[in-house]
Amino acid sequence: MQERPVIYLFTDGAASGNPGPGGYGVVLKCGDKERELSGGFSRTTNNRMELLAVIKGLEAIRWEGAAVEVWSDSTYVVRTMTEGWKRKKNKDLWMRLDELASRFRLQFHWIKGHAGHPENERCDRLAVAAYSQAGLPEDGGYVEGQ
Repeated sequence: MQERPVIYLFTDGAASGNPGPGGYGVVLKCGDKERELSGGFSRTTNNRMELLAVIKGLEAIRWEGAAVEVWSDSTYVVRTMTEGWKRKKNKDLWMRLDELASRFRLQFHWIKGHAGHPENERCDRLAVAAYSQAGLPEDGGYVEGQ
């Protein structure tokens, strides 16, 4: 059986104000195929959107056991997944991410944001465009002051 190629998952989350309107952007790459995902909420935080970007990207992958390299400019996400930082906030999203992480062979990588990395810049543009739309839904998991 032929080994499936590595999937590259680039993610970014953004919020205008913290809390404020927020969005996530995702670029998935596998071989010569690419896919973009994005979405936004009327009131949320940047950390929630950073987490949701990874979640939405992983939810789009259909290969159980796939090797996935996750690239994020969020030290919050990367260090929590690689160094075991404590998860005091956003427990709803951490639970979703933990369940998804068990389905794949994940490697997390930190990249410097707003430093010209092509996929990170694309993700940022997707996230900003997503939260700039009118009539955004509420982030049902956001808790004021958390």
